[in-house]
Amino acid sequence: MGRLNEIAELLCISSRWLRTGEGPKHPPANFLLEGPSIRKGLPTREESGKYLTGPACSPEKIDVEIPLHPTFTSTERIRVSLHTLETLNVNPDRALGAYMVDNSMIDIIQQGATLAIDKGRTQIIDGEIYAVEHDGMLRIKYLYNRPGGGLRMRSHNAGEHPDEYLTHEQRFEQNFQIVGWVFWWSTLNNRRPPVPLDEHLLGWEGSKSEPEVGN
Repeated sequence: MGRLNEIAELLCISSRWLRTGEGPKHPPANFLLEGPSIRKGLPTREESGKYLTGPACSPEKIDVEIPLHPTFTSTERIRVSLHTLETLNVNPDRALGAYMVDNSMIDIIQQGATLAIDKGRTQIIDGEIYAVEHDGMLRIKYLYNRPGGGLRMRSHNAGEHPDEYLTHEQRFEQNFQIVGWVFWWSTLNNRRPPVPLDEHLLGWEGSKSEPEVGN
């Protein structure tokens, strides 16, 4: 136990996790970069008089940047957690980013939300959300198989976007391609409360900064 901090540093893991199994397994990258002599309350190796041999601990890569789908002209990249990719068994090389450009999936994927797509999963599993290219347009839909190689495209906002059906022949005629399975999206809350909270908070902050003058 006396050398637990040194062992945790060597293994690039959190000493708390190593000791109790609680909290994040890996410390933040800036914690790893600081070194033991800078961390408050932890003795340096020189102070302890004990040394551990082994490679230096390098910061763990926690995010992956993925490119946008070619329909978006922007050269920016989307940052996705490496943990998310590993959990869903998504190869970073086959991940692709996009933005939700319409309201067809609203209430589950808001318009303007960021998406991540796994190009390695193009086989239709009924009821899953996929990104598709349809006559040059990128669309996000629930997909369902139909007899004879046809399919049904369904929107979450079915009131404004009714179901669409394509036969096997129409899929080729309309240049229909499944880009991949949508495995992650950002969450936006577009329903701003009617109360002007910002102005109220600004007034409250101002009242705190000005001391009240008494008689």
